[in-house]
Amino acid sequence: MKLYHHPLSGHSHRAALFVSLLGIPHELVEVDLKAGAHKSPEFLKLNPFGQVPVLDDDGVIITDSNAILVYLAKKAGRTDWLPEDPSGAAAVQRWLSVAAGEVAYGPAAARLITVFGAAYNAEEVIARAHVLLKRLESRLGGQDWLVGENPTIADVAVYSYVAQAPEGNVDLSGYPAVNAFLRRVEGLPGFVPFVRTPVGLAA
Repeated sequence: MKLYHHPLSGHSHRAALFVSLLGIPHELVEVDLKAGAHKSPEFLKLNPFGQVPVLDDDGVIITDSNAILVYLAKKAGRTDWLPEDPSGAAAVQRWLSVAAGEVAYGPAAARLITVFGAAYNAEEVIARAHVLLKRLESRLGGQDWLVGENPTIADVAVYSYVAQAPEGNVDLSGYPAVNAFLRRVEGLPGFVPFVRTPVGLAA
């Protein structure tokens, strides 16, 4: 199993984190985004969208970080990470949508400005990040995990960009429940950290 990734990509990290949490043997293949390797003909054969991560499971190609989480949980038969019951599966999917929406356009976008020089409106995306963080704080105020009593791929999907939000000048100090959640994820067996970049509030 090969996972094509970039160490500064939060989407890549969520996939690398989950494959490690599952304890699945794998090879990490770094894609040099700066050199444009993700736009090369070879890589575009794997993912026509030219994005990391990409999972190559003995010729079965899975693109999109959240799709990779679903695939890995299903392949491993881990219904603890991805419930089979309708309400549990729907609840997890709801948070995967948050990861692809509010997280991507809030803390992830704010970090893209400082780490990659993206041309987003900093004030706007930081404000979006705080709207999300307030919702997460409310959700996690009375429970340890986003769905149910155990960690699921919902938590993995949300973790990376929220954990590194300070790199995008998003202050996490006012969200104790969110910070406690991040520490719980970091305490899971098999956890691998997201590379830290000394920018923004993390400078």
